[in-house]
Amino acid sequence: MNPGGSMLVLGEVRTGLIQNSTALSKVDAARLLDLVLGERVRVSERPIHHATSPERLVGVDCPLSARSRASVRGVGTVLTRAAVTEGHVLQGSAYTRIRPGTGRRLPWAHYLGHPGQVETIGRGNDLDLAQGFLGADRTPGTLDLGAICDRAMDDVQRSPSLDRRITLRTAPTSLRWAAVEGADALQFTVVSPTLRTLRVDVPAERLDATVTLCEDLALHDWLLTTLLDLIDRNLTSAAADARSVRRLRPAIDHLLHLWMPAARVDEELLPVWERMERRPGFTRQWNACVSRIRDQVTVNAIAVLSGDERQRGMTG
Repeated sequence: MNPGGSMLVLGEVRTGLIQNSTALSKVDAARLLDLVLGERVRVSERPIHHATSPERLVGVDCPLSARSRASVRGVGTVLTRAAVTEGHVLQGSAYTRIRPGTGRRLPWAHYLGHPGQVETIGRGNDLDLAQGFLGADRTPGTLDLGAICDRAMDDVQRSPSLDRRITLRTAPTSLRWAAVEGADALQFTVVSPTLRTLRVDVPAERLDATVTLCEDLALHDWLLTTLLDLIDRNLTSAAADARSVRRLRPAIDHLLHLWMPAARVDEELLPVWERMERRPGFTRQWNACVSRIRDQVTVNAIAVLSGDERQRGMTG
Protein backbone atom coordinates (compact mmCIF):
# COMPACT_ATOMS: atom_id res chain seq x y z
CA MET A 1 0.00 0.00 0.00
CA ASN A 2 1.00 3.57 -0.51
CA PRO A 3 1.75 4.92 2.99
CA GLY A 4 0.99 8.41 1.76
CA GLY A 5 -2.70 7.96 2.45
CA SER A 6 -4.25 6.70 -0.81
CA MET A 7 -7.72 5.21 -0.60
CA LEU A 8 -8.97 1.78 -1.54
CA VAL A 9 -12.48 0.72 -0.58
CA LEU A 10 -13.78 -2.76 -1.39
CA GLY A 11 -17.49 -3.52 -1.31
CA GLU A 12 -20.27 -5.78 -2.51
CA VAL A 13 -24.04 -5.43 -2.82
CA ARG A 14 -26.52 -8.29 -3.17
CA THR A 15 -30.02 -7.47 -4.43
CA GLY A 16 -33.21 -9.55 -4.53
CA LEU A 17 -36.89 -9.61 -3.64
CA ILE A 18 -38.35 -9.66 -0.14
CA GLN A 19 -39.98 -13.04 0.49
CA ASN A 20 -43.48 -11.66 0.90
CA SER A 21 -46.56 -11.71 -1.31
CA THR A 22 -47.26 -7.99 -0.91
CA ALA A 23 -45.20 -4.86 -0.47
CA LEU A 24 -44.23 -4.11 3.11
CA SER A 25 -45.68 -0.99 4.63
CA LYS A 26 -43.28 1.75 5.66
CA VAL A 27 -43.73 0.82 9.31
CA ASP A 28 -43.14 -2.89 8.65
CA ALA A 29 -40.04 -2.19 6.55
CA ALA A 30 -38.55 -0.05 9.32
CA ARG A 31 -39.38 -2.70 11.92
CA LEU A 32 -37.76 -5.38 9.77
CA LEU A 33 -34.52 -3.38 9.57
CA ASP A 34 -34.36 -2.57 13.28
CA LEU A 35 -31.37 -4.88 13.71
CA VAL A 36 -29.21 -2.97 16.20
CA LEU A 37 -30.53 -2.14 19.66
CA GLY A 38 -30.56 1.59 20.27
CA GLU A 39 -29.66 2.52 16.69
CA ARG A 40 -32.09 4.24 14.33
CA VAL A 41 -33.30 2.93 10.98
CA ARG A 42 -32.73 5.62 8.35
CA VAL A 43 -35.75 6.32 6.16
CA SER A 44 -36.18 8.54 3.11
CA GLU A 45 -39.64 9.15 1.66
CA ARG A 46 -38.94 10.93 -1.60
CA PRO A 47 -38.80 10.39 -4.46
CA ILE A 48 -39.18 6.74 -3.44
CA HIS A 49 -39.45 5.04 -0.06
CA HIS A 50 -36.11 3.66 1.06
CA ALA A 51 -35.17 2.31 4.50
CA THR A 52 -31.66 1.37 5.63
CA SER A 53 -30.69 -0.59 8.74
CA PRO A 54 -28.05 0.62 11.18
CA GLU A 55 -24.54 -0.51 10.24
CA ARG A 56 -22.98 -3.45 12.03
CA LEU A 57 -19.36 -4.52 12.34
CA VAL A 58 -18.06 -7.92 11.22
CA GLY A 59 -14.52 -8.87 12.17
CA VAL A 60 -12.29 -10.44 9.50
CA ASP A 61 -8.83 -11.98 9.53
CA CYS A 62 -8.07 -13.57 6.17
CA PRO A 63 -5.95 -13.34 3.04
CA LEU A 64 -6.71 -10.59 0.52
CA SER A 65 -6.80 -11.54 -3.13
CA ALA A 66 -4.10 -9.79 -5.18
CA ARG A 67 -3.83 -9.85 -8.96
CA SER A 68 -0.07 -10.43 -8.63
CA ARG A 69 -0.70 -13.37 -6.26
CA ALA A 70 1.29 -11.51 -3.59
CA SER A 71 0.77 -12.79 -0.04
CA VAL A 72 -1.32 -10.13 1.72
CA ARG A 73 -3.28 -10.65 4.92
CA GLY A 74 -6.10 -8.39 6.03
CA VAL A 75 -7.25 -7.90 9.62
CA GLY A 76 -9.98 -5.55 10.78
CA THR A 77 -13.70 -4.93 10.46
CA VAL A 78 -16.27 -4.73 7.67
CA LEU A 79 -19.35 -2.50 7.81
CA THR A 80 -22.58 -4.16 6.72
CA ARG A 81 -26.20 -3.06 6.40
CA ALA A 82 -29.49 -4.04 4.80
CA ALA A 83 -31.95 -1.88 2.88
CA VAL A 84 -35.52 -2.17 1.61
CA THR A 85 -36.85 -0.15 -1.34
CA GLU A 86 -40.61 0.42 -1.72
CA GLY A 87 -41.35 -2.61 0.46
CA HIS A 88 -40.33 -5.02 -2.32
CA VAL A 89 -36.57 -5.04 -2.96
CA LEU A 90 -34.02 -6.15 -0.37
CA GLN A 91 -30.32 -5.38 -0.47
CA GLY A 92 -27.41 -6.55 1.63
CA SER A 93 -24.33 -4.32 1.48
CA ALA A 94 -20.83 -4.75 2.91
CA TYR A 95 -17.73 -2.61 2.52
CA THR A 96 -14.41 -1.78 4.13
CA ARG A 97 -11.51 0.59 3.62
CA ILE A 98 -8.15 -1.07 3.05
CA ARG A 99 -5.18 0.64 4.68
CA PRO A 100 -1.55 -0.31 5.35
CA GLY A 101 -0.91 -1.90 8.72
CA THR A 102 2.12 -2.01 10.99
CA GLY A 103 3.41 -5.26 9.51
CA ARG A 104 2.27 -7.39 12.44
CA ARG A 105 -0.98 -8.65 13.96
CA LEU A 106 -2.30 -6.34 16.70
CA PRO A 107 -4.89 -6.99 19.47
CA TRP A 108 -8.56 -6.82 18.42
CA ALA A 109 -9.06 -3.70 20.50
CA HIS A 110 -6.91 -1.84 17.98
CA TYR A 111 -9.05 -2.90 15.02
CA LEU A 112 -12.32 -2.23 16.85
CA GLY A 113 -11.05 1.29 17.41
CA HIS A 114 -10.94 1.76 13.62
CA PRO A 115 -14.38 0.54 12.48
CA GLY A 116 -14.85 -0.23 8.81
CA GLN A 117 -11.14 -0.59 8.14
CA VAL A 118 -9.01 -3.61 7.29
CA GLU A 119 -5.26 -3.28 7.76
CA THR A 120 -2.85 -5.17 5.57
CA ILE A 121 0.04 -7.35 6.61
CA GLY A 122 2.33 -7.92 3.62
CA ARG A 123 3.07 -6.06 0.42
CA GLY A 124 0.34 -5.02 -1.96
CA ASN A 125 -0.65 -1.81 -3.68
CA ASP A 126 -4.14 -0.43 -4.17
CA LEU A 127 -4.49 -1.34 -7.83
CA ASP A 128 -3.16 -4.87 -7.29
CA LEU A 129 -5.65 -5.53 -4.48
CA ALA A 130 -8.54 -3.90 -6.35
CA GLN A 131 -7.91 -6.04 -9.42
CA GLY A 132 -7.52 -9.15 -7.29
CA PHE A 133 -10.80 -8.51 -5.47
CA LEU A 134 -12.71 -7.90 -8.70
CA GLY A 135 -11.07 -10.69 -10.69
CA ALA A 136 -13.00 -13.78 -11.72
CA ASP A 137 -10.12 -15.98 -10.55
CA ARG A 138 -10.02 -14.84 -6.93
CA THR A 139 -8.05 -17.08 -4.61
CA PRO A 140 -10.37 -19.30 -2.51
CA GLY A 141 -10.51 -18.36 1.16
CA THR A 142 -9.83 -14.68 0.59
CA LEU A 143 -12.02 -11.81 1.81
CA ASP A 144 -15.63 -12.68 0.87
CA LEU A 145 -17.88 -9.66 1.26
CA GLY A 146 -20.68 -11.44 -0.62
CA ALA A 147 -21.07 -13.91 2.23
CA ILE A 148 -21.41 -10.99 4.66
CA CYS A 149 -24.10 -9.47 2.41
CA ASP A 150 -25.96 -12.78 2.40
CA ARG A 151 -25.91 -12.85 6.18
CA ALA A 152 -27.40 -9.34 6.35
CA MET A 153 -30.18 -10.34 3.95
CA ASP A 154 -30.85 -13.60 5.80
CA ASP A 155 -31.32 -11.67 9.05
CA VAL A 156 -34.16 -9.80 7.34
CA GLN A 157 -35.67 -12.72 5.40
CA ARG A 158 -35.90 -14.85 8.56
CA SER A 159 -38.41 -12.46 10.12
CA PRO A 160 -41.64 -14.25 11.14
CA SER A 161 -43.62 -11.27 9.83
CA LEU A 162 -42.90 -12.33 6.23
CA ASP A 163 -45.36 -14.80 4.68
CA ARG A 164 -42.73 -16.44 2.37
CA ARG A 165 -45.19 -16.36 -0.56
CA ILE A 166 -43.44 -15.13 -3.68
CA THR A 167 -45.45 -13.87 -6.65
CA LEU A 168 -42.44 -13.16 -8.85
CA ARG A 169 -39.58 -15.62 -9.39
CA THR A 170 -36.31 -13.72 -9.75
CA ALA A 171 -32.63 -14.41 -9.21
CA PRO A 172 -30.55 -12.22 -6.89
CA THR A 173 -27.62 -10.35 -8.39
CA SER A 174 -24.29 -9.14 -6.98
CA LEU A 175 -22.33 -5.98 -7.66
CA ARG A 176 -18.73 -6.31 -6.48
CA TRP A 177 -16.99 -2.95 -6.44
CA ALA A 178 -13.69 -1.26 -5.72
CA ALA A 179 -13.23 2.49 -5.28
CA VAL A 180 -9.78 4.01 -5.62
CA GLU A 181 -8.84 7.60 -4.94
CA GLY A 182 -8.60 9.49 -8.20
CA ALA A 183 -10.70 10.79 -11.06
CA ASP A 184 -12.29 9.62 -14.32
CA ALA A 185 -11.66 5.87 -14.23
CA LEU A 186 -14.82 3.78 -14.50
CA GLN A 187 -15.12 0.15 -15.53
CA PHE A 188 -18.41 -1.76 -15.30
CA THR A 189 -18.32 -5.42 -16.31
CA VAL A 190 -21.06 -8.03 -16.63
CA VAL A 191 -19.16 -11.10 -15.46
CA SER A 192 -22.07 -13.55 -15.45
CA PRO A 193 -25.89 -13.48 -15.41
CA THR A 194 -25.78 -12.74 -11.67
CA LEU A 195 -22.42 -11.00 -11.09
CA ARG A 196 -21.21 -7.55 -12.08
CA THR A 197 -18.03 -5.73 -11.12
CA LEU A 198 -17.35 -2.01 -10.89
CA ARG A 199 -14.04 -0.19 -10.59
CA VAL A 200 -14.46 3.53 -9.98
CA ASP A 201 -12.16 6.41 -9.03
CA VAL A 202 -13.61 8.87 -6.51
CA PRO A 203 -12.40 11.66 -4.23
CA ALA A 204 -11.22 10.39 -0.84
CA GLU A 205 -13.80 12.47 1.04
CA ARG A 206 -16.68 10.82 -0.84
CA LEU A 207 -16.49 7.38 0.80
CA ASP A 208 -20.03 7.33 2.25
CA ALA A 209 -21.44 8.73 -0.97
CA THR A 210 -19.66 6.03 -2.98
CA VAL A 211 -21.32 3.28 -0.96
CA THR A 212 -24.75 4.79 -1.69
CA LEU A 213 -23.84 5.17 -5.37
CA CYS A 214 -22.92 1.49 -5.64
CA GLU A 215 -26.11 0.40 -3.86
CA ASP A 216 -28.13 2.54 -6.28
CA LEU A 217 -26.33 1.05 -9.29
CA ALA A 218 -26.88 -2.45 -7.91
CA LEU A 219 -30.60 -1.80 -7.44
CA HIS A 220 -31.12 -0.56 -10.99
CA ASP A 221 -28.95 -3.26 -12.52
CA TRP A 222 -31.09 -5.87 -10.72
CA LEU A 223 -34.30 -4.22 -11.92
CA LEU A 224 -33.09 -4.24 -15.52
CA THR A 225 -31.73 -7.78 -15.30
CA THR A 226 -35.00 -9.04 -13.81
CA LEU A 227 -37.13 -7.36 -16.48
CA LEU A 228 -34.93 -8.68 -19.30
CA ASP A 229 -35.20 -12.19 -17.89
CA LEU A 230 -38.99 -11.97 -17.60
CA ILE A 231 -39.26 -10.78 -21.20
CA ASP A 232 -36.96 -13.55 -22.38
CA ARG A 233 -39.08 -16.18 -20.61
CA ASN A 234 -42.49 -14.84 -21.58
CA LEU A 235 -42.39 -12.67 -24.70
CA THR A 236 -39.82 -14.18 -27.03
CA SER A 237 -42.06 -16.86 -28.52
CA ALA A 238 -43.63 -16.24 -31.91
CA ALA A 239 -47.03 -15.64 -30.33
CA ALA A 240 -47.06 -14.46 -26.73
CA ASP A 241 -50.51 -15.30 -25.42
CA ALA A 242 -52.63 -13.91 -22.60
CA ARG A 243 -51.03 -16.31 -20.10
CA SER A 244 -47.60 -14.90 -20.92
CA VAL A 245 -48.84 -11.40 -20.26
CA ARG A 246 -50.47 -12.48 -16.99
CA ARG A 247 -47.12 -13.83 -15.82
CA LEU A 248 -45.74 -10.33 -16.26
CA ARG A 249 -48.41 -8.79 -14.03
CA PRO A 250 -46.32 -8.99 -10.80
CA ALA A 251 -43.48 -7.17 -12.54
CA ILE A 252 -45.89 -4.47 -13.72
CA ASP A 253 -47.32 -4.12 -10.21
CA HIS A 254 -44.07 -4.32 -8.22
CA LEU A 255 -41.14 -3.17 -10.36
CA LEU A 256 -41.95 -0.71 -13.15
CA HIS A 257 -42.41 2.27 -10.82
CA LEU A 258 -39.07 1.70 -9.05
CA TRP A 259 -36.86 3.04 -11.84
CA MET A 260 -35.39 6.28 -10.46
CA PRO A 261 -31.65 6.24 -11.15
CA ALA A 262 -29.39 8.51 -9.08
CA ALA A 263 -32.29 9.68 -6.90
CA ARG A 264 -30.18 9.21 -3.77
CA VAL A 265 -26.72 9.82 -5.26
CA ASP A 266 -24.44 12.62 -4.07
CA GLU A 267 -24.32 15.47 -6.59
CA GLU A 268 -20.54 15.23 -6.94
CA LEU A 269 -20.85 11.58 -8.01
CA LEU A 270 -23.61 12.16 -10.57
CA PRO A 271 -21.05 12.08 -13.42
CA VAL A 272 -20.52 8.38 -12.63
CA TRP A 273 -24.22 7.67 -13.24
CA GLU A 274 -24.17 9.86 -16.34
CA ARG A 275 -21.36 7.75 -17.78
CA MET A 276 -23.32 4.58 -17.00
CA GLU A 277 -26.26 6.07 -18.87
CA ARG A 278 -24.12 6.64 -21.95
CA ARG A 279 -22.71 3.10 -21.89
CA PRO A 280 -24.16 0.56 -21.24
CA GLY A 281 -27.20 2.91 -21.31
CA PHE A 282 -29.30 1.60 -18.43
CA THR A 283 -32.32 3.87 -18.86
CA ARG A 284 -32.52 3.47 -22.66
CA GLN A 285 -32.62 -0.29 -22.24
CA TRP A 286 -35.14 -0.06 -19.37
CA ASN A 287 -37.47 2.16 -21.38
CA ALA A 288 -37.29 -0.22 -24.34
CA CYS A 289 -38.25 -3.14 -22.07
CA VAL A 290 -41.13 -1.24 -20.48
CA SER A 291 -42.43 -0.20 -23.90
CA ARG A 292 -42.32 -3.78 -25.10
CA ILE A 293 -44.30 -5.01 -22.10
CA ARG A 294 -46.89 -2.28 -22.40
CA ASP A 295 -47.27 -2.87 -26.14
CA GLN A 296 -47.84 -6.56 -25.52
CA VAL A 297 -50.42 -5.81 -22.83
CA THR A 298 -52.19 -3.46 -25.25
CA VAL A 299 -52.16 -6.02 -28.08
CA ASN A 300 -53.64 -8.70 -25.83
CA ALA A 301 -56.27 -6.30 -24.47
CA ILE A 302 -57.34 -5.44 -28.04
CA ALA A 303 -57.48 -9.14 -28.88
CA VAL A 304 -59.68 -9.83 -25.87
CA LEU A 305 -62.04 -6.95 -26.77
CA SER A 306 -62.23 -8.11 -30.37
CA GLY A 307 -63.02 -11.63 -29.22
CA ASP A 308 -65.77 -10.33 -26.96
CA GLU A 309 -67.29 -8.34 -29.80
CA ARG A 310 -67.24 -11.34 -32.11
CA GLN A 311 -68.87 -13.42 -29.40
CA ARG A 312 -71.62 -10.83 -28.94
CA GLY A 313 -72.15 -10.74 -32.71
CA MET A 314 -72.59 -14.51 -32.84
CA THR A 315 -75.09 -14.51 -30.00
CA GLY A 316 -76.92 -11.33 -31.01
